[in-house]
Amino acid sequence: MKHVVLVAMLAGTLATTGAFTLESTATANHAPRLQADVPSGEAALGSVRIGRRVMADGKPLAAGTYQVRLTAQAAQPAAAGADAALERWAEFLQAGEVRGREVVTIVPKDEVKAVAKTDPPAPGTSRVELLKGDEYLRVWINRSGVSYLIHLPVA
Repeated sequence: MKHVVLVAMLAGTLATTGAFTLESTATANHAPRLQADVPSGEAALGSVRIGRRVMADGKPLAAGTYQVRLTAQAAQPAAAGADAALERWAEFLQAGEVRGREVVTIVPKDEVKAVAKTDPPAPGTSRVELLKGDEYLRVWINRSGVSYLIHLPVA
């Protein structure tokens, strides 16, 4: 009986250690990619023209041209199934003043095809488009091959 308990404990320990090692390896392999592709702090993403009034973080954002800035602040809580490091806040600025902010989903270059049905804008450019049903405006910014997606409800 002691042998059965000992073998069960050993098997449980090995299984736990194996799972921990696998998870640690996956995390270790994942982290450098994020550091290489995604800025860890604030970053200017570019300028966009929003052609209609939308809502940003539950507040109205007027039509106009905005500078978009990625913040270092993670969106909390992260969306179900999303990597918290890939959901942050973006700010919409005019004349250096923040006019609104919204969650931005960051999609590394090697994952864009899995997320979007259309090709991203060329690196260094952006696209603002009304989505099906005219309920959301998508701001899609491509900075160095990384896609930044912001979805704004139409007001």
